[in-house]
Amino acid sequence: MNKKKSNVLAIAIMFFLFAMISFVTGLQNPMGVIVKTQFGATNAMSQLGNLANFIAYAFLGLPAGFILKRKGYKFTALVAVAIGFVGVGISFLSGVVGSFWVYLLGAFVSGFSMCMLNTVVNPMLNTLGGGGNKGNQLIQLGGSLNSLSATIVPVFVGYLIGDVSKATISNANPALFIAMGIFALAFLIILFSYIPEPELEAANGSNEAAEGTLPLIKGALSHSNLVFGIIAIFLYVGIEVGIPNIANLYLTSGEVGLAASVAGTVVGTYWFLMLCGRLLGGVIGGKVSSKVMISTVSALAIVFILVGMYLPTSLVKFPAISSDLSISLVEIPVGVMFFMLCGLCTSVMWGAIFNLAVEGLGKYTSIASGLFMVMVCGGGVLPVVQGAVADSFGFINSYWVLVIAVAYILWFGLVGSKPKKA
Repeated sequence: MNKKKSNVLAIAIMFFLFAMISFVTGLQNPMGVIVKTQFGATNAMSQLGNLANFIAYAFLGLPAGFILKRKGYKFTALVAVAIGFVGVGISFLSGVVGSFWVYLLGAFVSGFSMCMLNTVVNPMLNTLGGGGNKGNQLIQLGGSLNSLSATIVPVFVGYLIGDVSKATISNANPALFIAMGIFALAFLIILFSYIPEPELEAANGSNEAAEGTLPLIKGALSHSNLVFGIIAIFLYVGIEVGIPNIANLYLTSGEVGLAASVAGTVVGTYWFLMLCGRLLGGVIGGKVSSKVMISTVSALAIVFILVGMYLPTSLVKFPAISSDLSISLVEIPVGVMFFMLCGLCTSVMWGAIFNLAVEGLGKYTSIASGLFMVMVCGGGVLPVVQGAVADSFGFINSYWVLVIAVAYILWFGLVGSKPKKA
C-alpha cells in the first residue's frame, strides 16, 4: 500500500515537472516580443533567447543522461530545479540592469534546467507506468499538462505586457517571480518525497560502463533509422516552436498591430490544439501505427502552412482576451488561423518520430534518448533561421523554412524510418 501511494505521489511530481518545463520554455515566446521592443532587436535577434534556451540541450543532452544513470532521478531532478531557479533569477536581473546579454545568459541557464528535467520525466513516467501502453499513457497525460501550461503562458504574459510599444522585461516580473516560486516549491516537494530509482538499481551489475561511451554512441548511430530520426527531431522541435513564435511577432508587428495580450490569445490557440491532439493521440495511438500517424500529420501540416501563406489577406473575427481581461472579437489574418491549426499535427510528431527512430536499437535505446535530447536544440536554431528570413523577405515568406522542414519529416515517415543497420 505504501509503495502504491509513493508511486502516485511520484507520478504527480513528474506531471508537475512536465508543466514547469512548458511554462519556463514558453516564456521565451512573449519575451521575444519584449526584447524586440526594449532593445530594438530584429526578428532574428528576438529569437536568440529561444536559441540560448534550446542550445543548452546540445551541451547537456548526453551528460544529463549519464548523470541520471549514475545519480538517479531524485538527484538529477533536484539539481535541475535548482539550476532553473537560478536561470529565471538571472532573467529577472536582466530587467533590473536592462541588459540584453544578461537576458540571454538567463535563458541559457534555464535551458540547462529544462534539458535535465526532460531527461528525468519521460523515462520516469514510462517506468512508473510499467512501460508498454500504460507507460505511454502516462507520458501522453504529462504531455497534455505540458500543452495546457504552454496555452496559458502567452496569454498570461501578454496580459502583463499590456502596451507592447512600452513593454520591458520588468513588465514580465510577476511571471518570473511565479516561476521562481514554483521552482522553490518543487525543490522542497522532491527533496522530501520518495522517488523510485530504477536507473540506479539497473546500474548495479551492468557492463555498459565497461563498454565505454563512444562505442555505445557509434553502435547507436550505425542504425540509419536513428540517424534520420534525430535529424527529424531537430527539425520537429524547430517547427513546433517556430510556428507560434513567428506568428506572435507577426501579429504584434506594424503589419497587423495587435496588442500583446490579444496576440497571446491567438498563439495560445496553437498550444491548446496541441493539447487536444495529444489527448486524441493517446486514444488512437494503440490502433494506428507511428508510420501512418507521422505521414498523415506531416502531409496535413504542409497543406495548412501553404494555405495559410497563400490565402487572401482577408480578416476573420476571433475571440480574444484584452489587456483588461475582457473578451472581445478582434480581426486577425485568416491565414494565421491555419498556422495555428498545425498544433493538431505537431502534437503527435515527437512520440511517432521517437518510436520509429529507436526501432531495432535494443541496448542502444538509452543512448538514443540522450541523442534525442541533444537534438532538441533545433527548437532554438530553426526559429532564428526563420526570423532571419522574415527580416529579409517578410513574415509570411519565412514559413517556407517550415514547409521544407515538415517535408523532411514526411520523407522520414515514408522512407527514412525503415530499420536498417549500416
